[in-house]
Amino acid sequence: MTPPLTAPGQAAVAELERIAARLRCDIIRMVHQAGEGHPGGSLSATDIVTALYFRVMRLDPARPDWPDRDRFILSKGHACPLWYSALMARGYLGAEHLGSLRCLDSILQGHPDMCKTPGIDMTAGSLGHGLSAGLGMALAGRVHRKDYCVWVVIGDGETQEGAIWEAAMGAAGFGVGNLTAILDRNRIQNDDFVDRIMPIEPVADKWRAFGWEVSEIDGHDMAQVVEALEASRQVADRPSMIIAHTVKGKGVSYMENNPAWHGRAPNRQEAEQALREICESAGLEVQHVD
Repeated sequence: MTPPLTAPGQAAVAELERIAARLRCDIIRMVHQAGEGHPGGSLSATDIVTALYFRVMRLDPARPDWPDRDRFILSKGHACPLWYSALMARGYLGAEHLGSLRCLDSILQGHPDMCKTPGIDMTAGSLGHGLSAGLGMALAGRVHRKDYCVWVVIGDGETQEGAIWEAAMGAAGFGVGNLTAILDRNRIQNDDFVDRIMPIEPVADKWRAFGWEVSEIDGHDMAQVVEALEASRQVADRPSMIIAHTVKGKGVSYMENNPAWHGRAPNRQEAEQALREICESAGLEVQHVD
């Protein structure tokens, strides 16, 4: 488990990469122990969430409800093993919760629940809702004269939902500059590749047409991720969309670009292989399942 950090801005790119590898290991261990969950989309968004929680966002783990904190929403809530791993590593939750994913009465449910888990700003699960909630939070910050930022990670399959585009229209129409959406463009959704289910291209042109500030990055290049997130803070007159090109199941050879690993738990042998690959790639001591 990554030791908790207490302040944003203290992790350089190399350290963020190591933290991301440790979070990926936690994801594998959590989903394996639960016997169910969503590893693929958790692994694809890990670098994004790592940069937010350990470099970019203004947070105080000792005060999860601090009024001046930045807000974060994982609209693709099925990827919550990633969110829980980040919250534990950041100091919101104790490491003893690692093995409780999806257990009865656990605070780590199969989809994030803001009434159960410290640090969760929005209950998520029904796809398409997170961006609208983020818009509401951003507008509330304007009304109450707060300077916090709102960060929303959405999935590319999720952008097939009409509610996403209603929120996109509203955010641009209100000129909400303290809202940034990050699209986890891993190209795979529940059953198959996104373009086989419902094509969404040209993605960047669509968001620009709605009036958003748009950038495209390699979502696994930590330097690019940090630069894009920090640059979005400087955009004051419109919302920002960061299209992060990612790989579903990133870091695990047999999961990468494989739709079968959207919602399947690795068995013990598969989990051991995943942990070995992640750790060896990052130069870390190899972890094992419990």
